[in-house]
Amino acid sequence: MRVVVLFLAYLLSMVLLVAAYGAETPPVPVPSPAAEDAAFAAFLHDFRATALADGITPETYDEATKDIARNPRIADLNLNQPEFAKPVWEYLDNAVSPQRVSDGRAILAGDADTLARLHAKYGVPPEILVSIWGNESDYGRSMGGYNMFEALATLAYSGPRTDYARPQLLAALHMMQRQNYVATAMTSSWAGAFGQTQFVPTTFLREAVDGDGDGKIDLWFDVADALASTANVLSNAGWKDGKPWGIEVALPPGFAYEDADLDNLKPVAAWKKLGLKTAAGGELSGDEAAAVYLPAGAMGPAFLVFPNFKAVLKYNNAASYALAVCLLADQLKGGPLVAAQWPRGLAPLSRDERVTLQNSLLQLGFEIGMADGLIGAKSRGALRAWQKAHALPADGFATEDLLTRIAMEAREKIASAVTPAGR
Repeated sequence: MRVVVLFLAYLLSMVLLVAAYGAETPPVPVPSPAAEDAAFAAFLHDFRATALADGITPETYDEATKDIARNPRIADLNLNQPEFAKPVWEYLDNAVSPQRVSDGRAILAGDADTLARLHAKYGVPPEILVSIWGNESDYGRSMGGYNMFEALATLAYSGPRTDYARPQLLAALHMMQRQNYVATAMTSSWAGAFGQTQFVPTTFLREAVDGDGDGKIDLWFDVADALASTANVLSNAGWKDGKPWGIEVALPPGFAYEDADLDNLKPVAAWKKLGLKTAAGGELSGDEAAAVYLPAGAMGPAFLVFPNFKAVLKYNNAASYALAVCLLADQLKGGPLVAAQWPRGLAPLSRDERVTLQNSLLQLGFEIGMADGLIGAKSRGALRAWQKAHALPADGFATEDLLTRIAMEAREKIASAVTPAGR
């Protein structure tokens, strides 16, 4: 199947070239590493003026950037984030592994007093804080070893995340300046997230707190600071103490899959009226607005999620991440495993295949924005529209079969446009 898909992608790209230009065009030249390095150095030189205008001292800027270089590995990682590139079931296998559950339960018992104090102050339960800690850094074991300034400057220099990285780079400079951090000690992930619970610099400036009253904020080595800061973020994001994040549900026959969208909120009573039940077959309860979330499309488990799920999304805006946090939290307090089976036989789309799918949808007239290989809300909406038009379950979940069918339809549309009628 993958060979067929890639061949179709090749054919589609060739037809697009012919349609646009009447013949193949020369490939776009790729800058040499030396040219890229020179351009990166020029970016750092120009960004210095931006930083100084924002209140950064020359000494801070020069110290933070004096030994950094463009890091090509970061660009590769930027295109293959695990929340988006892995099948959700593989992502969850790691995020909610037996070892992570066991370690988290030990922390719940060992740090019960600190966690209870944070629960009382911020209204965020211990299992959620511990779950975020586990998912973000494996309880401090994997905080990232990149130089934060090199990572953020590489992302800020060019690529699809410059709008994210440039404010983060400025914020990291302010962190260093205000907290008297040593630049080389400010380690992070490739994306610039850092510490026990992987804050980004702008969130640090806005919401980090001193959790143990020692007059300093250290999210790398002070667990009390990290957990208190995380609790503060969730509290400000609207976490409601005593309310659930969600529940696994069973969908009725004939369910309209286009209704399964995190932005499609209905009262629980409305979902009950449509025939939804708990995974065990019981009646739903609750008084909050909720949405149906299908992490693996129509062939996988279904969840009814409440505002607390959205609060976790504000910490990290990837639905698979929020699901991992919530499922691990359930396991830490002895909750049930996911009842429905994951469609483990489905092969995930590669980035090139996701780009081909998006380009095909664009050619068919669907508005998805930029074909960046990340299947976001617009791409899922376009997929749903295409599925509905073809009498398929409109779950918006990208598969190899959908790619093959959509790419072929786009190829046929281009071919019919290029070949005059009657010839």
